[in-house]
Amino acid sequence: MSKLYDISEEEERVILVGVSTHNPEETEESLDELEELAKTAGAVAVARVVQNRDSIHSGTYVGKGKLDEIRAFIYEYEATGVVCDDELTPAQLKNMEAELKIKVIDRTVMILDIFAQRASTKEGKIQVELAQLKYRSSRLTGLGSSLSRLGGGIGTRGPGEKKLEMDRRLIRDRISQLNSELDKIVSNRNTLRKQRSSNPIPVISIVGYTNAGKSTLLNTLTNAGVLEENKLFATLDPTTRNLELESGQQILLTDTVGFIRKLPHHLINAFRSTLEEAKYADIILHVVDSSNAAVYAQMHTVYETLEQLEVKDKIMITVFNKQDKVLEDQILKDFKSDYSVKISAKQKTGLENLLELIEQILNESKILIEKLFPYQEAGEIQAIRKYGQLMEERYEEKGIYIKAYIPRAIYSVEKYGANGK
Repeated sequence: MSKLYDISEEEERVILVGVSTHNPEETEESLDELEELAKTAGAVAVARVVQNRDSIHSGTYVGKGKLDEIRAFIYEYEATGVVCDDELTPAQLKNMEAELKIKVIDRTVMILDIFAQRASTKEGKIQVELAQLKYRSSRLTGLGSSLSRLGGGIGTRGPGEKKLEMDRRLIRDRISQLNSELDKIVSNRNTLRKQRSSNPIPVISIVGYTNAGKSTLLNTLTNAGVLEENKLFATLDPTTRNLELESGQQILLTDTVGFIRKLPHHLINAFRSTLEEAKYADIILHVVDSSNAAVYAQMHTVYETLEQLEVKDKIMITVFNKQDKVLEDQILKDFKSDYSVKISAKQKTGLENLLELIEQILNESKILIEKLFPYQEAGEIQAIRKYGQLMEERYEEKGIYIKAYIPRAIYSVEKYGANGK
């Protein structure tokens, strides 16, 4: 798979550049995150430059004075590249490289490169390459007629296709091929979703900002063995694991790729099929890094991304994670979720409260039944144990008395009587 830029083979020295148009504090937080992205991609940030402007410079991202300052930093710190905190237009990219005589990349390229490094499944690799090609196709620039392709034989004489046109055609063909492959994978995923929807096991989707602790929570609860690293986008490929609650009820937990501010729209589109796992969940666990100074900005980014994915009308639990790193007097609130709970997935504290809350929510969507099953119908009780919550089980002369909460999906008057509550 081709990459836009490969910055993982050797540690590069980069200068971070940002433009603040309204909120300097938010810009600094975004640059802190960009520095983490650079570190994750294999680069070290040696300096940063911030310009306060009413709007981003349309031609060179920053103004002439700041370009001079960046040029001086390149010389002083022996930098090998410049990383801008926003997605650059083709003109901005071309003009900055011409002015600075050094490689210039933007936040989008940095994220795409990290995704390319991290993707391990076939679907993940296809999604990343699609995002890269769509980004690249919008930034192709002509290199002149000297690159025209000449050939021999009938049908190949004359100037042929210019290099630019050929690049566009090759990219377009590759995108078409990848879309076809991805459609097959998405079709299989949709089939699995339909099978899952006919199966009354509740599905809980874990979402959150990158590095909030989603994989740690999944591993702690289910021993899933998902990679845990203190890096952005440590895991990309969704993982689903079965978890049995204390009552015996089974649920499915699905981890998803982490969100981030200024997440490239190419990536959202490419990863839509996996990100949309949240759309089909019964409950959403929004995992939050409580110790992060930008906690509310990160929460806002998650809500914005969920809106882009049209994830609506879902029961949401905000899981304030990393409580072991939070100051005692810190008070965190979330006015958008239905419920909230404080935990430390790493220290395994507060998990009982989380699981009890999940069980409580699931029970609210169930029907309470009380019935005496004849012994010849004892097999029905297995379905109640698997999909519901058994409150009472008593063996009597004529059969087995059951009091339990069961999902509405498996309830029927014929099976369980008309006393459902």
